[in-house]
Amino acid sequence: MSLERLGATLKEARSAQGWSLREAEERIGVSNAFLSQLEGGKIKQPSPNVLHKLAETYEISYALIMEYAGYPVPAEAQFKSGEQRFMSRLGQTSPSEQMALLEYLSFLRSKRK
Repeated sequence: MSLERLGATLKEARSAQGWSLREAEERIGVSNAFLSQLEGGKIKQPSPNVLHKLAETYEISYALIMEYAGYPVPAEAQFKSGEQRFMSRLGQTSPSEQMALLEYLSFLRSKRK
């Protein structure tokens, strides 16, 4: 279980949508106070139903956030590599976003040399 990872992943996903906690509350139907506590790692056992709503609304992997929340995940839904795990956190990306990400990664790698 990694409630800190869960919270960070949810906060990143919400921010990637450009939503405030209040906007997320309206879209998901979960109070912004609860969302804030969830993002802060304060909710010890979030409901799978709430996690499912969040995953669908934020367009992120349900299996990943279930794993972070400490729930068992079937072997076929688990991520086998760090790359798969990373990609699942990005959610759906457009071709232009993918190109921008690749360009930025290239830039970061060139700065390390």
